[in-house]
Amino acid sequence: MKRAVIVTTDGLRSDMISAELTPRLKRFEAEAERFADYRTMFPSCTRVVSASLATGCFPARHGLQGNSVALLEDGRLIARDAGDPDFLQHKRRVTGRSLSMPTLAERVSAHGGAIIFSNVSPGAAYAHDPDGYGHVYHRSGSFGPGRTPVADGDHLDVTLDVAGDRRMTERFIDEVLTRRRPALSVLWLGEPDHIQHEMALGSPAHLAVLAAADAHAGLVIDAVARLSAAGDDVLLCVGSDHGHQTVDGVIDVDAELIAAGLKASPASGDVVAASNGTSVLIYVHPDHADRVSNIRTFLDGCGWAGRVFGPGELMEVGQAPDAALAVAVSMRASETPNAFGILGSSLAAKPAQGKADRLGCGQHGGLGRYEQSPFMMISGAGFAAGAVRDAPGRVIDVAPTVLAHLGLPCADVDGRPLQRPR
Repeated sequence: MKRAVIVTTDGLRSDMISAELTPRLKRFEAEAERFADYRTMFPSCTRVVSASLATGCFPARHGLQGNSVALLEDGRLIARDAGDPDFLQHKRRVTGRSLSMPTLAERVSAHGGAIIFSNVSPGAAYAHDPDGYGHVYHRSGSFGPGRTPVADGDHLDVTLDVAGDRRMTERFIDEVLTRRRPALSVLWLGEPDHIQHEMALGSPAHLAVLAAADAHAGLVIDAVARLSAAGDDVLLCVGSDHGHQTVDGVIDVDAELIAAGLKASPASGDVVAASNGTSVLIYVHPDHADRVSNIRTFLDGCGWAGRVFGPGELMEVGQAPDAALAVAVSMRASETPNAFGILGSSLAAKPAQGKADRLGCGQHGGLGRYEQSPFMMISGAGFAAGAVRDAPGRVIDVAPTVLAHLGLPCADVDGRPLQRPR
């Protein structure tokens, strides 16, 4: 039986995989093919990456532009948190589509089905299957085909921490891999991302959680090895969605735009700066489109703005000037180490709704070297155990790789299958 299994250790940057920190993942390098130049999306945020991995497409095509976005609703520009459980259903009601491209769950629905277990934000979990073609299990709500809620006893009742990840992993192995056996199985661990937002990278607390995440990935790697030994043709993709950098300053982008005379007030809908961690997406209401050029010029002169992308440049980072998105900014980043010697620091855009951006802790979203450096290792047909692939790989390559393994078409995606030619 041909099967595909995807395991994501959320937020684990590639340079933190070592025999000392992550021994099981390090051993897996000898069992799989490692992609040395593997990159994520922009913004480098889990909800965006989940949609890109699920569809094989850049945000410009699947339509989920950020972890936080703005939507045009009844003529008004409204800031929204894409992590909310109902966001993609709300987006469908407002725009007509949850995502604009089919997901893996949709593509395999008639070919063995998909089951997703996720312990990150609900918005990121549901981005794998917002329209209910398979099964998605999450602590905020678990759904089967048609987005029908599962029975109470079937709900994924876990916490967002190491213990919750462990419980989810054990159930995933026993129930999904061993008994239900869908064509596509996805396990998305909440750690180490969760702890990295709370603690300094490289701190003892962080390293302890990193070791646990490594062990949880190892449980699945070992389970898949047993399936393969029993005769299943399994493609196993083990990786992360983005890395982290240390927050060394927080910028209130809305306040900066107001001070420059480019936004009327904190609550105004003429211009909305949607914080995405170490990046920000700036939306301009169509009635105020004449401000876009001045906003771009202003941002080019801001020392806190690392790279600025105007309407004609958004495609360079996989975005498009659609749905009032006008300008994107990757906040200033550097190689500066933190107190524990972990390289990579970035400014963060102040989030809305009172959410915290903790100085000295981890964050992501921009184009900094380390937040753009997740990892990917793949074992199975078309991949050489112990090999290192130097050619670039992207998150958008995962979906076509899975589809190629399952023998399903994948011509209408932005990514490419990663299997070696036979």
